[in-house]
Amino acid sequence: MTVDQRPLAPVGGLRELKKQRTRDALLRVALELFTTQGYEQTTIDEIADAVDVSQRTFFRYFANKEAVVFAAQDTVESHFVDALRERPPAEGPFTAMRRAALSAWDTLEELLSPVVPVGLYMRTYQVIESTPALLAVHLRRSAEVEERVARLVAEREGLDIDSDPRPRVAVAAFTGVMRVAGGLWGQGGDPSVAAIRALTADYLDHLGPALADDWRT
Repeated sequence: MTVDQRPLAPVGGLRELKKQRTRDALLRVALELFTTQGYEQTTIDEIADAVDVSQRTFFRYFANKEAVVFAAQDTVESHFVDALRERPPAEGPFTAMRRAALSAWDTLEELLSPVVPVGLYMRTYQVIESTPALLAVHLRRSAEVEERVARLVAEREGLDIDSDPRPRVAVAAFTGVMRVAGGLWGQGGDPSVAAIRALTADYLDHLGPALADDWRT
C-alpha cells in the first residue's frame, strides 16, 4: 500500500474500535459525497460536518481528500498482491496474474462490505477514471504497484529483477491491459463488479494473441 496503509477492518480494543468507526464513517461519507456531487466540489469541512466531527479530527485519520479517495483502493491493490502471492508456484506469470486478478474481483464484496458498500467503491472508481487530477494520481500509484508486483513475479520465478527485464516487461503488459479494461469500463453504463470482471477477463484473454507476430492467423 502506498497511501494510508491502515486496514479497513477494526483491529480490536474499545478505544481502537471507536477510532476505527470514526475513520470508517469519514471514509463512507466522503465517498458518497465524491460520487454524488463530485470530488473537486466536495470540501473537507463538508465531510467532517456530515460525520459531526471537527476538521482537526478528519486530519487525524487522513492527510487530505486524496488519501480518502484512495483508501479503499489501497486495500484492493494489496488484496490482489496477496492473491498473486498465494497462486501455485507452477503457474506461469501471466496465468498467475490473471487468476489473481479475477479472484480479487470475485472476493471484492467480502473484502470491502464491512466498511464500504461495494457499489459505492465501484462508483468511486468511476470518479477516479473521470477526474483528471485523480487519474494522474492513480497512474502514479499504479506504477508503484507495478514495481511491487514485478518484484513478486521475479521472486516466484527465481529471477534477479535488476538483471532480468522479463518480470517488469510482463507486469507492464499485464497492467496495461488492466488499465485499458478499467478505462473502457469507466466509460460504460454498467458500474457493477460483474461488468468490470467480464471486461477484464476478455481483455486479458486477448493478451497472448496481441503479442503474437502475425495477427492475421
